[in-house]
Amino acid sequence: MRTRVKICGFTRAEDVDAAVAAGVDAVGLVFHPASPRAVTAEQAASLCERLPPFVAAVGLFVDATESQIRAVVDRVPLDLLQFHGDEPPGDCGRFGRRWIKAIRMRPGLDLVAQARTYRGAAGLLLDAFDPVLAGGTGRTFDWGRVPPRLELPIVLAGGLRPDNVAEAIRRVRPFAVDVSGGVESAKGIKDPVKISAFLNGVRDGDSTRDLP
Repeated sequence: MRTRVKICGFTRAEDVDAAVAAGVDAVGLVFHPASPRAVTAEQAASLCERLPPFVAAVGLFVDATESQIRAVVDRVPLDLLQFHGDEPPGDCGRFGRRWIKAIRMRPGLDLVAQARTYRGAAGLLLDAFDPVLAGGTGRTFDWGRVPPRLELPIVLAGGLRPDNVAEAIRRVRPFAVDVSGGVESAKGIKDPVKISAFLNGVRDGDSTRDLP
C-alpha cells in the first residue's frame, strides 16, 4: 500500500506549487491564530485555487468556536477538517465535511479507546504531546505505542523529517504521514529540496514496509 502524504502549514503560493509538483496528496492550512503558520480565510482560499484535482485541502482548527469554523468553511473549499484541540466528537461532525481528530500521545493514553470515542472520524492523526503546544512540536513520540490494528486509519505526525520518515513507515505502517516543520527553512516557509527529500523518504519506507 502507498503511504499518503500531507504537508501542513502552508502560507505561500510557491510552497503549495512545490508540494504539488513533488506529489503530495494533501495540503494543510492552519486556522489557529496562535500558530506562526496561521492563515486567514482569504489567504487560504487563494492557496486552494492552486490545487489540481485529487490534491485535498485540509483545514486545521484548535478549539475554535462553531461560528469561527463556519466562517472558514463558507469561504474556503476544504475537503477535510482537522481538529487539533479537545473537541468532543459531536462538535467535529456538524459542518458537512469529513474530519480527522488529532490525538496527542500523552502518557497513559488509551489509543484504542480514543478510536472508539471518535469513531465518526475519517482517521486519527497521532502527534507528540506537549503540555502547552497543540501541535508543531518538532518532536517524535514512541512509535511502539501505536497498536498494530485500530478501528480507524492512522495519520502519523510528530517530528517527521526526510531522514526518519522511512523508518516511521516501516514501524507504524500508517495510512498517511503528516509533516510541517520537517520540510521548512523557517516557520511557515517550506523548502522545496526538503519536500522532495521527504517524498523520497516516504517511497523508501513504502518499498520495505511489508518486509518481515
